[in-house]
Amino acid sequence: KVAIKGIERELICPACKELFTHPLILPCQHNVCHKCVKEILFAFEDSFADGGSESSNQSSPRIRISASSMDRIDRINRSGIKRNSLTPRSTLFPCPGCQRDIDLGERGINGLFRNFTLETIVERYRQAARAAIAIMCDFCKPPPQESTKSCMDCSASYCNECFKIHHPWGTLKAQHEYVGPTTNFRPKILMCPEHEMERVNMYCEICRRPVCHLCKLGGGHANHRVTTMSTAYKTLKEKLSKDIEYLISKESQVKAHIKQLDLLLKETECNSERAKQEASQSFEKLYRVLEEKKSAALRAIETSKNIRLEKLQTQVEEYQGLLENNGLVGYAQEVLKETDPSCFVQTAKQLHVRIQKATESLKSFRPAAETTFEDFVVDTAKQEDILSDLSFHSSGLEIPEINEEQSRMYNRALICWECPGKTDSADIYVLEYYKLNREDESVTWQKTEVRGKSKVLSDLDDDSSYAFRVRGYKGSICSPWSREIILRTPPAPVFSFLFDDKCGYNNEHLQLNPRRTSVESRAGFPLLLGSERLQVGCYTTLDYIIGDTGIAKGKHFWAFHVEAYSYLVKVGVVPGIKIQKLFHSTPDVTSPRYEQDSGHDSGSEDAFFDSSQPCTLVTLGMKKFFIPATPAALKDPASRILPLPSCLGICLDCDRGRVGFYDAGCMKCLYECEVDCSGIMYPAFALMGGAAVHLEETVTASYREYHDDI
Repeated sequence: KVAIKGIERELICPACKELFTHPLILPCQHNVCHKCVKEILFAFEDSFADGGSESSNQSSPRIRISASSMDRIDRINRSGIKRNSLTPRSTLFPCPGCQRDIDLGERGINGLFRNFTLETIVERYRQAARAAIAIMCDFCKPPPQESTKSCMDCSASYCNECFKIHHPWGTLKAQHEYVGPTTNFRPKILMCPEHEMERVNMYCEICRRPVCHLCKLGGGHANHRVTTMSTAYKTLKEKLSKDIEYLISKESQVKAHIKQLDLLLKETECNSERAKQEASQSFEKLYRVLEEKKSAALRAIETSKNIRLEKLQTQVEEYQGLLENNGLVGYAQEVLKETDPSCFVQTAKQLHVRIQKATESLKSFRPAAETTFEDFVVDTAKQEDILSDLSFHSSGLEIPEINEEQSRMYNRALICWECPGKTDSADIYVLEYYKLNREDESVTWQKTEVRGKSKVLSDLDDDSSYAFRVRGYKGSICSPWSREIILRTPPAPVFSFLFDDKCGYNNEHLQLNPRRTSVESRAGFPLLLGSERLQVGCYTTLDYIIGDTGIAKGKHFWAFHVEAYSYLVKVGVVPGIKIQKLFHSTPDVTSPRYEQDSGHDSGSEDAFFDSSQPCTLVTLGMKKFFIPATPAALKDPASRILPLPSCLGICLDCDRGRVGFYDAGCMKCLYECEVDCSGIMYPAFALMGGAAVHLEETVTASYREYHDDI
């Protein structure tokens, strides 16, 4: 029998650091108090309403919203996104246990299961902690008597007399279930949070949560593998029992490990004291060196001061001698009183020379010594940098290397690194970064500690270059810094959307994935059968698809990948007022009448890109990026064809009326042109033949992984 008082650590809420109260199970399988989840959501909504200001993030002193969530609020407020009012707005917040983003979906907190098992264990712990405190009857007249039983159907506690009164024999209440005195009343039947009138009777093996039959028939678990609740109960209980029995059978081994750990604790204490002494000796050496340098510098300054004071004092005495009846002038005045010519001449000759020198020095006055000590300023900038970097360097720790291919700069910055030996020799890593600024010569590194080998940063400015470096730490020992890499952020806030499967979507030629983040055009039998019915010389048309969200104002950026095998893809933007024209009057671009080099109905090749086109698009295909034909570009046709980047980006500036096409890997602009943004603009794509386009996933969505705790 496990002592209830030995499991306190498992009964503490990670948010409020107190015993659980009505714990809820989050999608990441961590438990949080019901009130704590509400406080987190209220704090998020207040910050959302106030634009994510710091003052609005104080609705609860216990709850803090992460920087990534605050950055999401800022992006939503800055964007000019127009969404359908019926589209649900999901509630995203960081789990207090693992700090991963949790999306509660449309139902919010109502979609979470209450952990009744944990709640019961907490109640048993509370009762063990307050064994001397009795639970009183809820129906006795004052003074209340001590309760002897609790009714699970009435959710109340009774003494013997009140229980008989309220549960008389021969009535339905007499059949109520009663237990010993308790304050934890749990429902007899666990109901489905999605379908409140249905009880859960199955277990989803994919989502690892109980579901009802409606969830399986047409809900979010329709295609998931499920089993009966009794089977899941039996299976999980057997697994848990076997694991517990195994741990209990290894009690002697656990005790041996504890004994070994106690020895290691003592050894660690001794070794730490020895390391402290060695570190103190090292710093004492530095102190002695600094004291010697300090004494030498002070002596040099003192010597220079004395010499200068002596020179200046001599100069003062010389000039005091030029005063009347004082010094040299007074002596000369006395010589002038001599009446004997021979004696006067003998003395006055040398005196005249001294008077002339005094006169010249008076005309060109210069102090005998400088008063400033600029030559004695000690420059310690380099030494300060070295001392700030002072740590326990070890050749045993490998120098990490930042992986530029895995690192991404999108809605957030994802920086990934690895060690050459593929070993986890470091316990923690320190990532430093700073913004490159031509005007600011000083460099101030921002520092963050990471326990893994990747870090998501959300406080970077748009359209800016940043330098990154990383080093590993094992205790107080650190590796040298990695090589610095420079990455550039997108030119504007990232705009999120999905492919629209309603407006003009041709499901015969195009195929969307279930998440609507990828679209593929397949050149199969439907395309051949369609072409067989067409006239000779007119082969096929482009299949268009647009984004499900429009842009009304501001500057926005989105990125996507085009598969290397794609034959023809067009990407760009389309005004909302021209969407119908785009889908109903699509020109046959492969007909000879529209060939650029055919000479039919063209007049000039650049007329192919006239203003009559309903949307602004550029052409991609066969691993190439084609810059639209302009009079300047036609002079050098070869310059129009560029290698197709692995990731392309589009930046739409509605305020300036311009759209730019970027290499999203290095954020380099490949082509920019004017566009009419008088209405709502939508991302537009066109595919022909075998082709595929994949929208770039946001950093949070790509790296929000849950640990399996079962």
